[in-house]
Amino acid sequence: MSGTSASLDEALGRARALVADGSRRLLGIAGAPGAGKSTLAAHVADELGGRAVVVPMDGFHLAQSELERIGRADRKGAPDTFDAAGFVALLRRLRVADATVYAPEYRRDLRNPVAGAIAVPPDVPLVVVEGNYLLLSSHGFGPVADLLDEAWFVAPDDDLRLDRLVARHVAFGKTAQAAHDWSHGPDEANARLVAATAARADLRVVP
Repeated sequence: MSGTSASLDEALGRARALVADGSRRLLGIAGAPGAGKSTLAAHVADELGGRAVVVPMDGFHLAQSELERIGRADRKGAPDTFDAAGFVALLRRLRVADATVYAPEYRRDLRNPVAGAIAVPPDVPLVVVEGNYLLLSSHGFGPVADLLDEAWFVAPDDDLRLDRLVARHVAFGKTAQAAHDWSHGPDEANARLVAATAARADLRVVP
């Protein structure tokens, strides 16, 4: 990884510096499935109060019905199961910051994204974008890195990450065996792909 390692407190300091002049900035938080991206993004937003909004990449999952139609439901979460072009278009709109932009949100209970669920007002200086493939150069995600003002890569211990991932799948309805199989199968294949993008990050955050 070309970026430096940082503690949580050091990372939060960098986030505060990004919004110091009040201009719109996009902070990307990348990492493998179960790395803690959502938790870190929420923590940054909480620390900055009304000066930050979290926009997850997961809002651009293709609908479950579409994944089934094109035969990709058995590897949901892979790069080609997202609307990468739509995600890039949203980031470009967010950079302009001249009006409220509405972003989609993924609902695990529905297994589908919900349009217009996240409002990003023009006076909010920091948009925290989190997702697996922010630093991926293929599958349509190539432009994303250049649209971010700073990119972090979350890198916890792998055993801890997998334990979290299994627990999350169980919490959303999978049996313990199915959760283990998915976490160590499709999710782990995606994790290896994501790990190869870490060198493009500005900062490595170890929770």
